[in-house]
Amino acid sequence: MSRAWKFGDNIDTDVIIAARYLNTSDPAMLAQHIMEDVRPDFLNVFQKGDIIVGGKNFGCGSSREHAPIALKSAGVKCVIAEGFARIFYRNAFNTGFPILEVAQSGEIQEGDSLEVNMADGIVFNKTQQKQYRFKPIPPFMQELLSAGGLIDYAKLKLSQGVV
Repeated sequence: MSRAWKFGDNIDTDVIIAARYLNTSDPAMLAQHIMEDVRPDFLNVFQKGDIIVGGKNFGCGSSREHAPIALKSAGVKCVIAEGFARIFYRNAFNTGFPILEVAQSGEIQEGDSLEVNMADGIVFNKTQQKQYRFKPIPPFMQELLSAGGLIDYAKLKLSQGVV
């Protein structure tokens, strides 16, 4: 079971990981600073496997991959939002970080207990006893997630002799 951490609309990449930390690309270092400008105590209350819930246009702003890398490295299970900025959407899958488009993400409350069934495309809100379907993840994007991201996917294909 995963706890929901609620953020609003238009959460940009500078909110996810502030620009002042971009002098490193070390995932563990980036993970230590997620969401700290909007919720300074976030890492004190967040537990690995918890889920971030956003609204519209999650991940807007710059095109840096640091944002999904930091979330993944911190142990965020996934981000559920009504919609994602397109560059963040692509960067998330390229880094092997799952993001789920749920039209009713606004119904999820902070602290709700969530269970995600990737195979069936369902988020079950145990607290509210509701189910939400997420927009199907295209098969190729599912392969990227399974491989751990684009680089690991390419390595796998090269090792299989597929080019």
